[in-house]
Amino acid sequence: MSDIASGGFVRQDLLTERPAPVKTTGFVGLLRTRLFNSPTNILLTIVGALLLWFTIVPSVEFLLVDAVWSGKDRTACLTENAGFAVGACWPYIQAKLPQLIYGFYPEAERWRVNLALILAAALLLPLLIPRLPAKGLNAGLFFFAFPVVAFFLLHGGGIKGCGLSWTADLLQLFDDSIVNAGQALLSLSNTSAIAPLLWVIGKLIVLIGTVISWLIFPLTWLRDEIQGSGQSVWIDFAVTCLAVSLIAFVIGGGLRTGWRALGSSVATFIAIAIVIKLMGLDHGGLPVVATNLWGGLLVTLVVSVTGIVTSLPIGIALALGRRSTIPLIRIFSIAFIEFWRGVPLITVLFFATYMLPLFLPGNFTVDGLVRALIGIALFTGAYQAENVRGGLAAIPRGQGEAAAALGLSWWKTTSLIVLPQGLRHVIPNLVNSFISLFKDTSLVSIVA
Repeated sequence: MSDIASGGFVRQDLLTERPAPVKTTGFVGLLRTRLFNSPTNILLTIVGALLLWFTIVPSVEFLLVDAVWSGKDRTACLTENAGFAVGACWPYIQAKLPQLIYGFYPEAERWRVNLALILAAALLLPLLIPRLPAKGLNAGLFFFAFPVVAFFLLHGGGIKGCGLSWTADLLQLFDDSIVNAGQALLSLSNTSAIAPLLWVIGKLIVLIGTVISWLIFPLTWLRDEIQGSGQSVWIDFAVTCLAVSLIAFVIGGGLRTGWRALGSSVATFIAIAIVIKLMGLDHGGLPVVATNLWGGLLVTLVVSVTGIVTSLPIGIALALGRRSTIPLIRIFSIAFIEFWRGVPLITVLFFATYMLPLFLPGNFTVDGLVRALIGIALFTGAYQAENVRGGLAAIPRGQGEAAAALGLSWWKTTSLIVLPQGLRHVIPNLVNSFISLFKDTSLVSIVA
């Protein structure tokens, strides 16, 4: 103990003060550790600051400091009238803003565009919030009900029938095309070297068309009788509701479990009837606004949203078809994808706008915007197919084999296991395609 005590030490002087430690948090720490931590970063920081200075400062001067904020016409933005070097001419933007948004859409009817945009936002926002309930109902309203309502809001017009009339018209159009093809072959049989063969084939095709016309005669007769009545829309609607509800009842399980499907079908048709009545579709609907008057942001949103919504299902179907083991489906998918990927979009729009009407029958016309939308959907669908195929290829084969070992069918394996994981892998690629499509919509206004 004495040895320890004798060897003790007591400091007589205070320790010298040390410098404060280098700050590594906060704004100063960020500058020190990220921007000025090495000679290279210091040089890059200085160069970047100079670039920002020489871009942001002139932009602020052009947009705010030297801008003209009020005026009645373009003369207010002239240098000799303003007395200084004029920057942005905001009166021009204010005067042309409605045209940039609506195009030449009639001013008295622009409330329809605003209402369509509000409905789209009201249905889309709940889909983007993860934990909100009723996602299935919301998706059905956005992807199926809203496009129909938006069409009648933006384009106008009414309906002259419902499901029964539409089905009868479609079948009759198909039958007429068959008969016309047969008659065309019969007309060629008078001048061709293989006249007997063409005559036989033409007669056979006409016979097939005649048989089809006999088969659909009850449906076309019922359509004509309904359209001859005073309330053709509502009678057709009631017949369509009855037929669809019975089919849903039978498919849903009949007397045992089909009542839920029947109730859902009836509720859906009641909602459709309310929409028809509110929009006056049974009496001509809203005034018709031709699509050649649409423009600006309206056309951009219509083309981009339609292309995005329709191209992804097309791409998924083509990607699955390209991986199919059935040769016909695989060859068709490969040919479709490679054909559309090898054609520029401007060529597709040019053909859909100017060339396609030359190949259509004289009594069959398709609106120019609809033709452009179909072309864009097919073109983008081919590119989406390759994106989806890349995601599917990233899924290990063992996933499908494990699902098959558990007894899952091909449809359940694809829809529940393979496809969700594959789409998650290619979300960045899909987003890039959607952004590219949004930018390419300017070609529609230029070409189409």
